Amino acid sequence: MTKSLDRDPPRDRLRDDTAERPQASRHRAAPPPAPPATPAATGWGVPLAVLITGMFMSVLDLSIINVAIPSIRKDLGASIDSVQWISTAYSLTEGVMVPASAWLGARFGLKRLYIALIVLFTIASLLCALSTGLSGLIGFRILQAIPGGVLPVTCMTILFRIVPKEKLGAAMGMYGLGIVVAPGIGPTLGGYLVEHTNWRMIFLINVPVGILGAIAAVLWLTKFPAEKSKPFDYIGFGCIAVSLFSLLLALEEGDHWGWTDYRTVMLFLAAAVFMALFIVVELHVEHPVLDVRVFKYWPFVNSLLLISAMSIGLFAVLFYIPSFLQDAQGWTPLNTGLTLLPQAIAMALIMPFAGLLYDKIGARWPAVVGLALVGSGILLLSRINVDITRGELILGMVVMATGMALGMMPIMTGGLSVLPPEFSASGSAFNTLMQRVSSALGLAMMTALVQDNSASFMADRSTMLQSGSSAQLTELEQQGASGMLPLYEEVSGQVQAAAYSSGFFIAGSLTLVGVLLALFLRSGKPSDDGGDRPVAH
Repeated sequence: MTKSLDRDPPRDRLRDDTAERPQASRHRAAPPPAPPATPAATGWGVPLAVLITGMFMSVLDLSIINVAIPSIRKDLGASIDSVQWISTAYSLTEGVMVPASAWLGARFGLKRLYIALIVLFTIASLLCALSTGLSGLIGFRILQAIPGGVLPVTCMTILFRIVPKEKLGAAMGMYGLGIVVAPGIGPTLGGYLVEHTNWRMIFLINVPVGILGAIAAVLWLTKFPAEKSKPFDYIGFGCIAVSLFSLLLALEEGDHWGWTDYRTVMLFLAAAVFMALFIVVELHVEHPVLDVRVFKYWPFVNSLLLISAMSIGLFAVLFYIPSFLQDAQGWTPLNTGLTLLPQAIAMALIMPFAGLLYDKIGARWPAVVGLALVGSGILLLSRINVDITRGELILGMVVMATGMALGMMPIMTGGLSVLPPEFSASGSAFNTLMQRVSSALGLAMMTALVQDNSASFMADRSTMLQSGSSAQLTELEQQGASGMLPLYEEVSGQVQAAAYSSGFFIAGSLTLVGVLLALFLRSGKPSDDGGDRPVAH
């Protein structure tokens, strides 16, 4: 009877929403008190659908913007370098906001925070659509990134509070539609909107979704008590904010400035120094902004490494395949998006099944098979060339997407489920940070590799042309630009394809290495041992 009273439904505890929780022991070695329990046995389906809506909207905005950049640049009369800050400013702000997510959820209550984030994201989206200049658009994108960075952590923390342990896999399988499927649908939807309306619609489409999502959250989302007495760790937040900002800016601009440029080197150095300071601070404060003790749990750390490997492959494909189709093969944004659509459909169909599979057999074997398929799919894409057919590209992406859908959520669920309840918010934040940093790091490494290989391949092609038929070259030169342009485009396409091929080969090979780490994940039903939370090492 006492146990059931401890788990009263939130609707019976509305007056406790602002109640203070007991202070944690001041002995740093003792773990902080667990958050108030929330009933998870029934009634979590509709709240989960609300979370999926908010998560899908925030993640979709990361990929849908890419196909609209050329149209925005033309409409606003911006330069190539300046228009890229539409994406760069969003990424930097989002990364900085993630560490504050756990404290914001505890301080204001998870439901209240979620509603505020959806409303702010909707308002910022409307302001982006109404922008008349590039500076205004960049400013509103920064405003949009504030809720965009906090939403993923808030959603996942709520999910782990409302869903019973034996149903976590199924719930995460559905929730994963927002994390993995949205980036795949983004280019298709963005291409359609840009071709048939204008770039402003990619922001306006968020407005009705955001309004409905906020109303649904008010009506159906579970309510949680706030922790008014929990102070904010300003020093720790400042350290990790500077570290993440420096790291993400270096990764974003390194290919433009040069990886050995003093600005890039100083940013990497600042990132390392402030990250070290952050770790020292967090180990000595009573209420850390992010509790680094989550890294004592090897299954959680292992899941972060595997998620990084999958994120690098996913975002490399989603970034470079559209670029290749439009630059080397001359496809329209809509046709490019339609080529990416089958892999998004594959993920949408398989991901819920993967969640059910986790509930039956655990994370190990879905992760092993999933990583093997992701690596194999990317290796199939490494055969890319200027004459590759749409069918060959779709095959490689669908194989990759199938593995992504099969492995991503079991890996993530298996890692987070080993953490004690008091670490769930910090674990979710580190999980989101790892996805953002690994995707940025992967794209930066791929870009550097592609640029280096492009220069080498172009030099090889130039040598081959000079040693070829001089009469044919002379004839083309006599025709002027109209004669040399097709030759230049053909050679550029071949060089681009060769550079992407080498990049995909390395990304696919690294992903296959992750299969070995996946063998260390837990196998068997999560409830077999009465819990999934081993003692930290």
